[in-house]
Amino acid sequence: MKSEHAWLRALAPSLGASCPSLLVGIGDDAAALVPPTDPIVLTVDAAVEGVHFTRQIASLEDIGYRSFMAAASDLAAMAARPVAALSSLTLPPRFTEQELEQLVAGQRLAAALIGLPIVGGNLSRGGLLSVSTTALGACPSPRLRSSARPGDRLWLAGPVGLAAAGLRALLRGLPTHAPALRACVEAWRRPLARVEIGLRLSSLPCALIDVSDGLAQDAGHIALASGVRLILDADQVLKESGSSLQEASALLGEDPGALALAGGEDYALLAASSAELAPLGFVPIGQVEAGEPGVVVLRGGAPWEPPAGFDHGEGSEP
Repeated sequence: MKSEHAWLRALAPSLGASCPSLLVGIGDDAAALVPPTDPIVLTVDAAVEGVHFTRQIASLEDIGYRSFMAAASDLAAMAARPVAALSSLTLPPRFTEQELEQLVAGQRLAAALIGLPIVGGNLSRGGLLSVSTTALGACPSPRLRSSARPGDRLWLAGPVGLAAAGLRALLRGLPTHAPALRACVEAWRRPLARVEIGLRLSSLPCALIDVSDGLAQDAGHIALASGVRLILDADQVLKESGSSLQEASALLGEDPGALALAGGEDYALLAASSAELAPLGFVPIGQVEAGEPGVVVLRGGAPWEPPAGFDHGEGSEP
């Protein structure tokens, strides 16, 4: 395999060339940018083999793509515009040049789709494949989880549950020729950080979060941070997720409600706001009330307890 410096020189033209604020890019000791005029938003996300992915069900291009979108989705959740990203790769023994090219191709595709250029990073050897992405954005007033108020409505942008259904199909080795399963597998392999939709909320009063660990669980973060109770209408959530989730759930023998409320990695956006968000790509799925902080899920008009979402401190996900 080439040396780290040789690879950085080879990757520099395709990864960092499109960043308008770039002063110094890949190949020096550090990247340098013209600072944004707005407050800077920073996030980092790690994807570790055996915890967040396995190579049995995802290509290296998928892994590079998904890991990058996971970090970018945090910018969307703050209503921040993308500025630049850093990528730190830990490569296992016998990882080949061709494999690295495939991994970087996925990162490059994700970066191009949302306008978040990679301007630097690090390559090292280790026991397992690991991809860490640091994303930098800017926003005049970042949207916070703590901004929900009683009387706000809950709004969802994007379907939920599809990625969870796709992951289950892959783990079970099911054929995915059925259109619904194929759509779900694609939702897991190639999610899209909803940066553009998040930017539409940059001047509106709202609480905002991306749905990465399960809708009900992530809604709970807003409830606790804001000191309010959220009422989620599971029927409205399922309506937004569409027929693909219903059909895939039937093929999997799974409850679509459980997939939609507890499945993560769709990177939908959940907002609590008094503003009318339907013209901005959101649908109403509930309301915010005063009361003990927490989430109440209604299904068929009655309280319903969905399964727990993903816990980064306890569980593991392929």
